[in-house]
Amino acid sequence: MTLGQIIKAYRETNSMSMDDFSKASKISKGYISQLENNLNPKTGEPPVPSIQSIRKAANGMFMTFDELFSQLDDNTKVDAEPEKVKMAKKAIRIPVLGNVAAGVPIEAIEDVIDYEEISEELAHTGDFFALKIKGDSMEPRICNGDVVIVRKQNYAESGDLVIVLVNGDSATCKKLAKFPSGIRLIPFNQTYEPMFYSNEEIENKPVRIIGRVVENRQKILKIG
Repeated sequence: MTLGQIIKAYRETNSMSMDDFSKASKISKGYISQLENNLNPKTGEPPVPSIQSIRKAANGMFMTFDELFSQLDDNTKVDAEPEKVKMAKKAIRIPVLGNVAAGVPIEAIEDVIDYEEISEELAHTGDFFALKIKGDSMEPRICNGDVVIVRKQNYAESGDLVIVLVNGDSATCKKLAKFPSGIRLIPFNQTYEPMFYSNEEIENKPVRIIGRVVENRQKILKIG
């Protein structure tokens, strides 16, 4: 498949407009249109995506660069030197955890259910683990059984997808919104209510961010 075909299929599956995908991927709406129509109007030829464009598209679809790159047709032209493509595809293994509990360092958790690979380039930006998602609170973009790639960190900004421990319970994945008086953890599934925690509750429950989601790897084919 071409990059445009993959993007269009993802948008249709997830009911996303070009504007929505442009915001999620940081790719201009005009370039998304070129990719999906497989035509650069200036040259009259199919567009040649750069490594950076592929990486942005992957982020917009909660995929890794490697996962998206492997789906492209073998004859797909990429605007990059061959050695740069090769460097981008080097892989580092990280553990997939079935559960994260309070008070146990990530590196000490024995509930390793699988392993995933991330690029060497990504691995150089921090320490990572993967977590298998349970439940439907983040549907339709992150579903039960999906695996998220998480950078270990105890801070995040509004709009980030975070892994949070609340009151000593197992980790939960939510979108973060920060306020002077506290934080709100927001599910994508609108049948669930956002959870607000005051600064006092954050301290006393406690509520602790343990990582930021950088990628999602969908494990179940979504239809319709």
